[in-house]
Parts: sequence; C-alpha cells; structure tokens
Amino acid sequence: MRQLLLAATAAAALLLPVHAEEAAPAPSPGEIVEAAAAGEWVRIAPSDLLVMDLAPDAAGKPRRVIIQLMPPPFSQGWIGNIRKLAAAHWWDGTAVTRVQDNYVAQWGDPDGEDAAKAKPLPDGLAMVPESEYRTQWIELKYDKSMKPLLEKWSEGGSAETGPRSADVGPDNYAAAYLFDRGWPLATDEDYEWPVHCYGMVGVGRNLSPDTGSGAELYAVIGHAPRHLDRNIALIGRVVSGIEHLSSLPRGTGPLGFYADPAQRVPIASVRLASDLPEVGRPAFEYLSTESDSFARYADARANRRDPFFIRPAGGADICNIPVPVRAVGAK
Repeated sequence: MRQLLLAATAAAALLLPVHAEEAAPAPSPGEIVEAAAAGEWVRIAPSDLLVMDLAPDAAGKPRRVIIQLMPPPFSQGWIGNIRKLAAAHWWDGTAVTRVQDNYVAQWGDPDGEDAAKAKPLPDGLAMVPESEYRTQWIELKYDKSMKPLLEKWSEGGSAETGPRSADVGPDNYAAAYLFDRGWPLATDEDYEWPVHCYGMVGVGRNLSPDTGSGAELYAVIGHAPRHLDRNIALIGRVVSGIEHLSSLPRGTGPLGFYADPAQRVPIASVRLASDLPEVGRPAFEYLSTESDSFARYADARANRRDPFFIRPAGGADICNIPVPVRAVGAK
C-alpha cells in the first residue's frame, strides 16, 4: 500500500504546473526586526543612558559600555542613587574588580570593604528596602484579569500544540513572563519584577538586610542566573559594549575577584548621556514590545521556521527573546 501511495503522489506531482511558485521562506527574527517600521521603534531618553568609559585596551582602543536604566516603577530607589553617583563623578578612578566566568563582571571601589580606605559616597543616597526587588501590579496590560492569563500559560506547550505568541509565556522561575515597555519581566498574580538575562545590570550587596547603594554594579556575562531574581536589585541592561566586559580576563580569586590589583580595569568616567555634549552624544532606540513587529519577532524566536531549522521549538525562555536595541543618529 505504501508503494502505491508513493506512486500516486509522484503521478500527481507530474500534473502540477512546472511554473508553480514555491512558498517564500519564513523570515528569521533578524529579518523581522530589520523590516520593522520606523514608528515601531522607541527612542531612549539620554537621561536614561549611563555611559561608562573604561581605560583604553592594550592596543589603545577606547572601551565604552552604555547601560539603559529601567523606567518607573522598577528599582527607582537604586536608580536615584546611581544618578547622584554619576552626577558626582563618583565612579571616576574606580575599577572593574571582578570577572567570574559564565556569571558576572562587577565594578566599583576596590577598597569599598575597608572602612579606612573606602571612597566616600555622596550625601543623600537612599537606603532601599528589599521589598523593592519587585513591584505590585499598578494596572494590567491586557484586557483580561491576570488569573485567566496565568491559567492559559500554566498549561505549557510543545511543537505538537502549534505555535503560540511568545510575548507572554510560561516561566520556570515564576507564574509567567511578559514584556513591558521594552523590558523582560516575570510575574505572578500580585507582583512583577525584572529578570536576570544576559547583559542585565544589578546592584552588588552584602548579606541581607543590606540591599546595596548602587555604587557597586555588575553585568551578567553568562547563562542567565535567574535564581537571583527578587534576591537582588536589577537597574538596567547593557545596550552597547558588553564585549568590553565579557571578554576581560577571568579573576583568579574567590568569586572571580582579581587577586592581583594590577589586573583590575580602571574606569575613566561614568556619566549620564544627558550630561555629555550633544555633539557625539550616544543615542539608541528599542523595538516597542507592544508593536506588531515585536509579536512576530518573539514568535519567530520561539518557533524558528527560517530555512536552517528543521523543527520549531514550540516555545522560548524569556532570556532567549532579547529586546532589539539599535544605535541611531542624534536628533
């Protein structure tokens, strides 16, 4: 019977017009982003960009790392401190002190743990409580209550169940994930919080109840350490220059701290972009996570159909759907 079916199929194929057009290949996530309309991109305010210039590398090339700060209501106590620290030029002359493989690169005052040598912090920094690691829902972003949303995604899914939109989805570390105003978040029925994806920037701290001032920061340079979510403050993400942190030599001391002070990478300056001259000021925009193009991009990340792929995965981890950000000319 199988041979007969194959023969019938072959005969039917001969009857098809030779000029029949093949279906166009599905676009890749990158192609969807490239085709996004200009109106689907959102300019990042210069006051929300933190510009860190490291000392030049061994070949004399500049090393600039640019961090986008999170919008309200997330982590605003720490971000307020960071704005004050940048305005006071506090980070100038500090250093990258820790690079732990597959984990984080961390910077701040190398003598911060020594009260006699520590660099004085600016006056007026806030002491932020642990409750600020997450924020209560202010308004829902969907025309439905949160409970049915969570029930919908608690069912899971696979390639057999067919493709589904990935801009909201199930999460191994929370009831669900979602994107809001360009940021990846996890959520339950009462709270939402930012998550530790590659390139996210957080606040170093000591043991609880200490939450850190924002003077010591780290960037994720390895596999997403989601176990840190709601245990430490996230304040933003690197939008340019992550290679200047991820490619640094790994520290050989405990937790990747540099055992030899000579290995530390000096920080020349940290400024808000809004405090830099307008000429040459860095400018960036992100693809709106409320746009049609982002919904198609997220689905394409979860269900790769472009020619290289054989089977769509049927889902994606939130950190495998990085929000597209691009550099643009100054207005």
